[in-house]
Amino acid sequence: MAARGRVGQAGGDVGAWLLEWYGRGHRDLPWRSTRDPYRIWVSEIMLQQTRAQTVIPYYQRFLERFPTVERLAGASEEEVLTLWSGLGYYSRARNLLRGAQQIAAAGAFPGEYAALRDLAGIGDYTAAAIASIAFGEPCAVVDGNVLRVVARVENDSADIASGRTRERFRAIAQAWLTPRDPGAFNQALMELGATVCLPRNPLCLVCPLAGCCRARERGTAAQLPVKLRRTEPVALAGALLVVRGRRGVLLRRREPAARRMAGFWDLPTPEDLPGARPGATLGTFRHTITHHHYTFTVKEAKANPRAGAAMGWFQADECLQIPLSTTARKGLRLASWLE
Repeated sequence: MAARGRVGQAGGDVGAWLLEWYGRGHRDLPWRSTRDPYRIWVSEIMLQQTRAQTVIPYYQRFLERFPTVERLAGASEEEVLTLWSGLGYYSRARNLLRGAQQIAAAGAFPGEYAALRDLAGIGDYTAAAIASIAFGEPCAVVDGNVLRVVARVENDSADIASGRTRERFRAIAQAWLTPRDPGAFNQALMELGATVCLPRNPLCLVCPLAGCCRARERGTAAQLPVKLRRTEPVALAGALLVVRGRRGVLLRRREPAARRMAGFWDLPTPEDLPGARPGATLGTFRHTITHHHYTFTVKEAKANPRAGAAMGWFQADECLQIPLSTTARKGLRLASWLE
């Protein structure tokens, strides 16, 4: 695409250029074919810290089971967590259920940014996405992709971990926004960050904002955005045991005290089964939660659970009907228990 405009003087042209580019083609994602606020809400919650291609099958299964907010509001937490199993960040599922219950109690889906912001688990970004896409409210969304685009177009090296910088970048995105179609503008801006203005090796030659991007002109795109307050990664190791018997495979239920994963079933650890007799190693896998990087070793074992322990035996098909942790899924695949 030919570069347009003059570097540093994008102004309101950014919105027009983005909409023209987005209109010529973009990823065909299932949530982009609806203005239903419930479906948009579900997609935005699932997309938090999760790739779109990973989300698609979960999104489709979730809406098949809970096609309306009322159906979701009437579900049990266990039902919701079962459908969410493997997607991670399970507080999202619990907040989605609580939010549906709030909506059902109010009798209608909130139709504006401020009211959406009051729902469980909805922050500024999600409220702006729903308000703009479903209701046409002119609210710019600001996520990691948007922060990166703004930093590069403005050639701004301010720390995006700073609340002051994020608010300033929000104001810039708001100034770019096209009021006649804010939903399409927001989706175009997010699409640009996800597919063109990449964290590494940005595709500047095909960027619709190439002509007004100061970082491209000055050769600083690879250094932007700047995030100073980084949390150092923590490497951890653990072991999971696969205990099989006539009644199936042994799983332990997470304790209520571990709220993030409460109610989920997982493979037991050696600490859960004192006296267990480990056997062959089935393999290892890696699992990341925020900045914690785990390496789990999965072993066959023989053991008898303690009386009163929160454990149960499950056949393979039953494992698909319960909230099963991501680590259990990975371990059971190594054991050829799940496909």
